[in-house]
Amino acid sequence: MDTYTLSNGVRIPVIGYGTWQNDDPAECVQGVVDALNTGFTHIDCARAYANESLVGQGIRESKVPREKLFITGKLRNSAHGYENVKKEVQATLKDLGTDYLDLFLIHWPVVEGHKDDWNKDNLDTWRAFEELYDEGKLKAIGVSNFSIPHLRNLIDNARIKPMVNQILIHPGVLLHEDTIFCREHGILLEGYSPLAPLKVLSKDEAFRKICENHRKSAAQILLRFVIDNGALPLTKTVHRSRMEENIDVLDFSLSPEEMAYLNSWSHPDFTPRDNMNERAPQKLDEVIDSH
Repeated sequence: MDTYTLSNGVRIPVIGYGTWQNDDPAECVQGVVDALNTGFTHIDCARAYANESLVGQGIRESKVPREKLFITGKLRNSAHGYENVKKEVQATLKDLGTDYLDLFLIHWPVVEGHKDDWNKDNLDTWRAFEELYDEGKLKAIGVSNFSIPHLRNLIDNARIKPMVNQILIHPGVLLHEDTIFCREHGILLEGYSPLAPLKVLSKDEAFRKICENHRKSAAQILLRFVIDNGALPLTKTVHRSRMEENIDVLDFSLSPEEMAYLNSWSHPDFTPRDNMNERAPQKLDEVIDSH
């Protein structure tokens, strides 16, 4: 598996398997087993998805050695704050059946009760991230859904800057200024929901031509689009045939003209997320909105 290198030297696979909404126990466990047996080595988890114990079971049943895996976790919105982080990470490690995470992210920048002091809240939360990183329990630390003001707050005031920012990335929602900012500061972008515009784009004549040019599916083109933008796509499916399709994107690249078209494509159904207002707490016993 090809890898990116984070700012601290940690290597991360260029594509990951996401576990959001995998809440059916049998499907979740088998999905992880199939993903790892298909060739995925990066598993993206979150405490809020309420399935970490199932993901851990899938990892164990896959028989893939822990040292060959890259496991990402995320902090629930209700667990912001120095003391809460320590407890949250310990619970995640226990449920996943591991003694360290390869990457841990703040899931959302502005959470309920902290609209007016999100900067202080994130710094207090991040301080615990830094200590757990120093202890080796977290091999890399980062954020999710952060924009430039949220990132600058950590870069300017924290001891360790974020190594990753996981955001929505697909044609139609590209945040060019945020992308440039992250590149300038050595922050790797990960893209969730990269296949969101698949149905709409599949009706687009120019997009269909791109698929024909490479003899690849619409999903494969959208995943490669994220990679060719220097980011890391996260896929999500419980169907092994689609896993095999999704991981088969490392043997081609899109042309500059194709990238320019997809980078400029827009559609009224797709807009960036509002991450400047409060996000409600996430509960472990409910299915929550995407990321």
